[in-house]
Amino acid sequence: MAAPIAIQLYTVREALAQNFKAVVTRIAEMGYVGVETDRFPGLSLIEASDLFADLGLEVCSVHTQLPLGKQKNQVIELAHELEVNRVVTSTPREAFESMDALKQLCDRWNQAGQIAAENDLELGLHNHWWEFGDVEGRSGFDILVEELDEDIFFQVDTYWVNTGGGDSVQVVEELGERAPLLHIKDGPCDAEKDMQAIGEGKMDFPPIIEASHGTCDWLIVELDRCETDMMEAVEKSYQYLVGNELARGAR
Repeated sequence: MAAPIAIQLYTVREALAQNFKAVVTRIAEMGYVGVETDRFPGLSLIEASDLFADLGLEVCSVHTQLPLGKQKNQVIELAHELEVNRVVTSTPREAFESMDALKQLCDRWNQAGQIAAENDLELGLHNHWWEFGDVEGRSGFDILVEELDEDIFFQVDTYWVNTGGGDSVQVVEELGERAPLLHIKDGPCDAEKDMQAIGEGKMDFPPIIEASHGTCDWLIVELDRCETDMMEAVEKSYQYLVGNELARGAR
């Protein structure tokens, strides 16, 4: 069975800032099954949680900070209030400038992963394109896979993998169950250029999603920016993925 479709609400952040309830309601009406988020402009955390429940939207994960230091309790409380057990964050580009910096990053992530586990949470890493660059003769992403504790999962952003020179099919296959969440975006695979609705860019999604069958729990649409109207692109993305039976929707 195809994995359910969600949307990273960062995609529609500008519209959300104007009317959070109306935009989320429209996303539910399109047929999206879930959302990934951590910010709720105009609403409290409890109000947002109630809204998602009322609309039948599952929060598949929260994309926030590492549960370390001053933000530790905030991250844990956010996940627990939204009744989600997956916390995702990304890596700073400068950590891939040297092996020492990258290993320090991994040590910090492993510490955060232990704290997450102690609070019944799973910690996941969302990649960009810079993880696939060279770090003293090796792929930065390969070093992450090797140095991070196996309990830390990967939210594979398939577009950024290809943009960085990697092969998203190969990455998804090799990670297997360690890649339960996939970010789906489309466009010219150029970090400097705007993105497009899913199905309108260079990405070839059927083999990627086929590689994820049996291991992927959610396909999450995310467009950082778009050359067309964003809400229109969000709806087209749903229609492409669900219409081609690559994802499971609610409509």
